Amino acid sequence: MVKQEKIMKKAGRKEAVSIKLAGFPGGADGFELVARFCYNNGRVLLCPSNLPLLHCAAVFLEMTEEECACNLLAQAEAFVNGLCYWTWGDVLTAVRSCEPFAAAADANGLLERLISALFSKITATPETPTTAAAGGGVGTPNRSSSSCSSSPDTVGFGRSSSSATKTPESMRPCAGREWWFDDMTSLSPPTIEKVMRVLGCYGVENKNLILTRFLLHYLRAATRRSPALALCEGEREGAGALAGLADTAVHGVALVGGTAFSCRGLFWVLRIVSAVGLSRECRHKLERLMGLMLDQATLDDLLEEADAPSQRMRKVGRLLDKYLGEISPDHGLKVSKFLAVAESLPDSARDCYDGVYRALDIYLESHPALSLEERTTLCRCLNYEKLTLEACKDLAKNRRIPPGVAVQALASQQCKLHISDPSTCSQSQTPRRRVARRATHSVDLGGGDDDEKELMRLNLQRMQSRVVELERACKEMKGQMSRMAKGKSFSFGAGAASCHQTSGRGLPRLC
Repeated sequence: MVKQEKIMKKAGRKEAVSIKLAGFPGGADGFELVARFCYNNGRVLLCPSNLPLLHCAAVFLEMTEEECACNLLAQAEAFVNGLCYWTWGDVLTAVRSCEPFAAAADANGLLERLISALFSKITATPETPTTAAAGGGVGTPNRSSSSCSSSPDTVGFGRSSSSATKTPESMRPCAGREWWFDDMTSLSPPTIEKVMRVLGCYGVENKNLILTRFLLHYLRAATRRSPALALCEGEREGAGALAGLADTAVHGVALVGGTAFSCRGLFWVLRIVSAVGLSRECRHKLERLMGLMLDQATLDDLLEEADAPSQRMRKVGRLLDKYLGEISPDHGLKVSKFLAVAESLPDSARDCYDGVYRALDIYLESHPALSLEERTTLCRCLNYEKLTLEACKDLAKNRRIPPGVAVQALASQQCKLHISDPSTCSQSQTPRRRVARRATHSVDLGGGDDDEKELMRLNLQRMQSRVVELERACKEMKGQMSRMAKGKSFSFGAGAASCHQTSGRGLPRLC
């Protein structure tokens, strides 16, 4: 602010002065609070929620005692000096308020002072604090959590000497000394990284079991709320901070090894840290530790439930299907390129393959010179079980689709319709062979249910349409032969005559 005043004094009164406050802490909200302080005769109501913003703004504007007595910075410093009288909830609220302008709060040392006060409250109150519950609900322990029978023996953050075997259930926060686990999960990943650095336990320096347990609890909570990983500095920085926290947790786990974690617990740790990203060195360290205890593993430890496809991936799948439909008519598009685009996403990215089938049909229509082998290769990008019944009907009638592919699609559709009926899928023969046999050797529609009859009708309709096409071709060629016999078609020259003669030689094979 002193620099801005000097600029204004140098400029004339009639000259308009424009000052840009780039990087002002808190943006417009912070400037509004400072303006209220100035227009209210230097009086402002300080509280834990607005203290970080006013303190950083006062430092940025150099509102010190040299300019006027009882300036904003002096009032903010006096309020910070009473940190020892704050409740747990007040300190946590102040730390959370620093996140939108964490760089400014870290530069002037305010964030480090708040973090030190935060852990002073934890060490001073090893058990559940009674005053925290009254401070807006912050600090209330999770009463539904089971009691921790294998928690560390030391008070505070010293390394535990307990050799009890821990399971994933024992990693849950207790209602005792780990009451602060759930409250700290509300902080952003960059803030937790700063916390670990202030405590001197970041990266390979992590030698504290309680902090390791907290990091695992925090990472597990972060994976459940992945869309909100970035609270202050952006999603990319939040993801990078989570990866660093995962490495820090693994260093702590590797230090205690089997004295604090069972083989099942190590598998649980691997699942948690793998979900947020882990360096190759830390992964090898954790896998080596798991290999030493692999004789204690069970089948349940090795099995892991696959993640469900995200909604974002499904949107990408729908977008890619539309893109395929747009580029399919391009005559310069090769078969390999079409397959590469269609198969670029995993099968779980599509709930329905009707869009891929429509793009494939357009491609086959625009490229009529494709051989049977190429058309069959193109159809490998389809998942017949994810085609709707309407799309499967159209595929069965489509003359551009190879017959073998149509039979496979019908077989998959039948298996999907009768998946709950064991009589339709015997162990001695596969559904594809059964459908193919019925399609070629049976036309009796008297037995079976309606779905099976519908599939058989599709096969019959397709064969009838092929017969009608062949009959029409035969009639046209007979007419040409009759005209050739009367000498009318020889007016086109010798080349045309030879062409008609060639066509006539192929007539007996069609009729």
